[in-house]
Amino acid sequence: MSVDLDAYLRRIGLSAPPSANLEGLRALHFAHATTIPFENLDIQMGLPIRLDLTSLQDKLVRRRRGGYCFEHNTLFLAVLKAVGFSVFPCEARVRLGALEVLPRTHMLLLVRVDGVLWLGDVGFGGEGLLHPVPMDGESHGQFLNTYRVLDEQGLRVLQSFHHDAWEDLYAFVPEPRLPIDFELANHYTSTHPESRFLKTLTAQLPGPEVRRILRNRGYAELRGDAVEGRELAPAALLPTLREVFGIQVPKGARFRALEG
Repeated sequence: MSVDLDAYLRRIGLSAPPSANLEGLRALHFAHATTIPFENLDIQMGLPIRLDLTSLQDKLVRRRRGGYCFEHNTLFLAVLKAVGFSVFPCEARVRLGALEVLPRTHMLLLVRVDGVLWLGDVGFGGEGLLHPVPMDGESHGQFLNTYRVLDEQGLRVLQSFHHDAWEDLYAFVPEPRLPIDFELANHYTSTHPESRFLKTLTAQLPGPEVRRILRNRGYAELRGDAVEGRELAPAALLPTLREVFGIQVPKGARFRALEG
């Protein structure tokens, strides 16, 4: 199945497909990242995560839901190819908050524009990119956040700058991976009992002025290094998912992380 580009563009608020150049890549990346939320409601409800294009378009576009990295970036990969970009997917090991080496359970994209590789990633949630970044080792400001991609003995490491220090987000090898690689990682991430996505309900949506993050009933708004947070009352959870994150929550939704 091919991607329904018109439906996708309506979903992210663009009236026409942009050109396959850097300006077009930035426009698509920003619109997707700030419109379609990062969320794991299906995992929390015991539903399978499917990565075929038909299922992704039904969920993220038609039903106006969100998803996590494999869903976001698989859809975005198809969109970029349909527009005319040269792009391939990579696997990464998340380092943010990790105390040990983690498996390769993150998907990102590398897009070649005028001979330069840009890291594109619309699936890293509230801490992630709004615009693609070049892999040149230089710092690049994006509204209230700053990023860079360093070379680390053959690896590339995406970092963000907070509280006067660089923090690793994830590390990857800049080589293409196949769909089956992401199917395996997706199975582990969505079903393994030790996966953070089984232990924690989350919804996240970054924006240029504020990044909104929900983890279980803890809700936070990040503005650069400034953080405002609060604990939601049980009755406020579903309205927050609908009104703040724009997620069409299924009726009767129950989430395993909140049921002990």
